[in-house]
Amino acid sequence: MSTASYNLIPPEKLGEGSHIVLEVCETEQDIYWKMAIEVLEIISDNNKKGEDTVMIVPYGPLGPYSRLVYLVNKYRVSLKRCTFINMDEYLTPDLKWIDASDPLSFRGGMQRIFYGLIDPELNVPEDRRIFPEPGDEERIEQIIRKAGKLDLCWGGVGINGHIAFNEPPEPGVVMSDAEFVNLPTRCLKLSRETKTINAFMNCGADLDGIPEDCITVGMREIFMAKKVRMCMPRDWNAGALRKILHGPVSCHVPSSLFQNHPDAKIYAAAVATVCPIPAIRVYNK
Repeated sequence: MSTASYNLIPPEKLGEGSHIVLEVCETEQDIYWKMAIEVLEIISDNNKKGEDTVMIVPYGPLGPYSRLVYLVNKYRVSLKRCTFINMDEYLTPDLKWIDASDPLSFRGGMQRIFYGLIDPELNVPEDRRIFPEPGDEERIEQIIRKAGKLDLCWGGVGINGHIAFNEPPEPGVVMSDAEFVNLPTRCLKLSRETKTINAFMNCGADLDGIPEDCITVGMREIFMAKKVRMCMPRDWNAGALRKILHGPVSCHVPSSLFQNHPDAKIYAAAVATVCPIPAIRVYNK
């Protein structure tokens, strides 16, 4: 299907024939509740079976975390057998974690919006709160293999279709889809597109405010997950949503590769389903 063709699919037809399930939500808040409930159900089911829960989790979108805090505390769901592997973190120029006190730090953010709000008797043990760390990249896959499973990977999708910070190959870089899917946890530079949208979302569009470097779990680890859930709550997700669902499966739109995953699903807000065809927009009428 050509670019023009998938951009012209009516919103109500999106997802038809795709190997990725699409669930359209009226608002972004609906996405956050559905994602939080799905996470809670997996943990609850594993608790009942006496099993550990292992998940790759994001720092964004943030919305599911406040709902998950509410549900865990209200219904007294223990997270003691959970291992939460965060997807990524920003790095300094010498490839160290940025300080947890930095407002952009995902490590500090997880403490503020999640771990610090869960009742202590229910909380994820500190040694099970995992972040990929430069110099110890292999640890992520080792944790998953030792657990014998990865129940879920969930998170937002970038404007270029990335998940975690698995950026598509830069122009001029030759890489096959198979090579991209096999990329492990690693340090890399953020793409210009990611820096731009993250600056818009997080620091008043200061293009110099977002670090150049990051560390991310790899596609190799993500593809080990039994379930992959992608959240697309914004209007600027519209272009990538259509490419992921109906465009060519390609490492140049990384999340499109989940067409080849056995259980991949997108929760998308209605605003992300609009047809992203060019239009002349008149402002300040």
